[in-house]
Amino acid sequence: MTDAVLMCRPDHFGIEYEINPWMHIAVKVDHALAEEQWNALYRKYLELGVRVELAPPVSGLPDMVFTANAAVLWDDRAVLSNFHHAERQGEEAHWREELERLGFDVHELPRSLSFEGAGDALFLGDRLFCGYGFRTDRESHRPVARILEVDVVSLELVDPRFYHLDTCFCPLDATNVLAAPDAFAPDSMRLIRELVPNLIEVPVDVAAGFACNAMPLGQHLLSSLTISQMDAPLKAAGYTPIPLPMGEFLKAGGGVRCLSLPLGDGERGPARDAG
Repeated sequence: MTDAVLMCRPDHFGIEYEINPWMHIAVKVDHALAEEQWNALYRKYLELGVRVELAPPVSGLPDMVFTANAAVLWDDRAVLSNFHHAERQGEEAHWREELERLGFDVHELPRSLSFEGAGDALFLGDRLFCGYGFRTDRESHRPVARILEVDVVSLELVDPRFYHLDTCFCPLDATNVLAAPDAFAPDSMRLIRELVPNLIEVPVDVAAGFACNAMPLGQHLLSSLTISQMDAPLKAAGYTPIPLPMGEFLKAGGGVRCLSLPLGDGERGPARDAG
């Protein structure tokens, strides 16, 4: 079970640019509600025994709240993101500093390769599934695998609403995976069916509510409100879904998983008080 996550308070969160189909500058974020929703997730982690590390938010970087995009982590190694869009590239130096503070050996990819961390790189057991097609280049997968010394499976994303792998694919454990078939190219979906022992298929309308953007913790699964529509298959797999309102973050194309970067063994220094 994940026993530590990295989060970042939504102090500067807002829709200041448009880099995915969910983001519209004309849509304003209710900051009080965003803070309430973020705090509910934060409190749920603490209630379930998860330690929360907090990265300091930075003015002018509204998407730092989505910590999953900082890097992909394995053991004590981190592969830092090379953000595809210039609007987020200012985050990279801050994430390097934060990950080094947490004790990770931080690696970088060549600048020419786009790679967006755990947003597009998720482990099923010790095999790394990597998405490509919108934010991450397929050519980045091999060097990531080499740095982390793991096997990689490349999956092509084809629906721009599901621009990161973590919006449509969620390993619950080494056996069970939530995935939205409509988000993947046919060959990639065939690969998933071959490699995943128990695939729980999520209808596209449920996935569009960011049900797959979820965090498994023991037998609990934290996700957005539409996860309640997956109650029966999840309970059959031994999981209890915990739906949380994420509406303000959905406006930017993010949910529970986007707001959370699992840190692994949880032995990387004391968590700071969220206040």
